Amino acid sequence: MHWFLEPGLWSNDAVRTGVGVGGVVAIVSALVGLFTVMRGQSFAGHALADVATAGGAGSGVLGFSPLAGFVVGALVGAGAMEAIGVERVRQRDVATGVVLGGATGLSALFLYLITLNSSSTGSTQLILFGSLFIVSKATFFVAAVLSAVVCLALAWLGRPLLFASLSPDAANARGVAVTRVALLYTVLMAVTVGLSAIVIGSVLSTALLIGPPAAALRLGRSLSATFTTAAAFGVAAVALGVVVSYDSYYWWPSHRALPVSFCVVTLVVVELIAVNVVRRVTTRRIVETRE
Repeated sequence: MHWFLEPGLWSNDAVRTGVGVGGVVAIVSALVGLFTVMRGQSFAGHALADVATAGGAGSGVLGFSPLAGFVVGALVGAGAMEAIGVERVRQRDVATGVVLGGATGLSALFLYLITLNSSSTGSTQLILFGSLFIVSKATFFVAAVLSAVVCLALAWLGRPLLFASLSPDAANARGVAVTRVALLYTVLMAVTVGLSAIVIGSVLSTALLIGPPAAALRLGRSLSATFTTAAAFGVAAVALGVVVSYDSYYWWPSHRALPVSFCVVTLVVVELIAVNVVRRVTTRRIVETRE
C-alpha cells in the first residue's frame, strides 16, 4: 500500500483527528441529507450554507470559534426562513431567496472587515473552504457531541418526518403537525450544515449534505440500506479526500498539497457520476432481458 499511502499518514495526529471529525460529520450529513433530497430542500440547504458563511466570518471578526459561528449562523438562518414563511413551497422558496441574499451581503461585510484587520487571507480561506488538517481535538469533541444530538433528534423525529416528506397532505390529515416537523427538521439541517462547514468549508458544505444521499437514493434500495449507503459514500469521500490531499504534498517539487475540500467534493461528484453510470447500465440490461 506504500504506492498509495505516503509514509507517516496515519501516524500524523492532525490526519487522524481530521479523518475522525470528517467521518462523524459525513455520517450525520448523509442521514439528514436524505430527507433534504426527499423534501426537495436542496436550495434551502444552500441558503443555510451561505448563512453559515456569514456566521463563520462574523466569528472571525469577533475572535470566536469558527464552529460556533457556522452553527449559530445556520440556526439564525433557519429561524429567519421560518419567520418569513415556509408553509408552502412558493413561500419557502421566497423565504430562502430572501435569507440567501441577506446572508451573502453579511458575508461580504464580515470578510471585508477581516481583510481590514489582518494582512493575511488565511482566515478567509479557512472560512470559505475549510481545512481538516487544522481541526483541534476540542473541536472534534464538540462536533461529535452535536452530531450525536442531531442523530438522536432525527431518530425521534424520523417517523413523522418521513411521512410528512413523502406526503405532506396525507400526514396533515392523519394529525401530524407538518409545520412543526418542518421547523424542527430545518433546525437539524442548519446544525448539520454548520458541522459540514468545518470539514469542507461553508461554501462547499452542501456537497456532503446532498451528494452522498442523492447517489444512494438513485440505487433504489430499501430505506435502511439507503441510509447505510449514503453514510458509506460520505465517509469514503472524506477518508479518500484526506489521503489524496496528504499524498499530493509529495507530487510536486514545490510541496503544495491540494486542498482537502477540493478532494472531498471531487470524490463526491465522482461517486454520483459512477452511480448514474451503474444505474443506466443496469436499466439497459433489464430492458434488453425483457425484450
